[in-house]
Amino acid sequence: MESLVIRNYESKDLQECRALWKQLTEWHREIYDDPTIGGEHAEHHFDRHLEAVGAGQLWVAVQSSRVIALAGLIVRGDEAEVEPLVVAKSNRGKGIGSRLIEKVIVEARAKRIRLLTVKPVARNVKTIQLLHKYGFTNLGVIELFMDLSNRTWKSGPEMFGCEFRV
Repeated sequence: MESLVIRNYESKDLQECRALWKQLTEWHREIYDDPTIGGEHAEHHFDRHLEAVGAGQLWVAVQSSRVIALAGLIVRGDEAEVEPLVVAKSNRGKGIGSRLIEKVIVEARAKRIRLLTVKPVARNVKTIQLLHKYGFTNLGVIELFMDLSNRTWKSGPEMFGCEFRV
């Protein structure tokens, strides 16, 4: 296996990062069984994200001259949010997400970030477990919603004596 390099995003990475964003959207569509998530051209959401946060807040994992993962940091004063965190489907489960989250944490510390947050979707159990392993152990905000579309939901966690679905 060729060595993995984590580096800053460069403009030449645009198409591969768009493709990763699309894969992330497709993963969310798959785990929620909802083909409408992200709209028709989900990859274009990367362009808006890039414009909003700037190239200096994005890192890519490169292997064999290909961008195979992407992570970003949205900085708001002394607080920041990890967004996105995506590994190409063919490379998941190989520790690449761990390397990227480590990089983002190092960068956040260097920027003297006081509070680092991340918002994985509730059904993304492996990612939640990974993030927990790296110290994301405090709950700050819980988003509850009512689905009026009759989508299929899975049993989820119990919290404060209440059962939830994901």
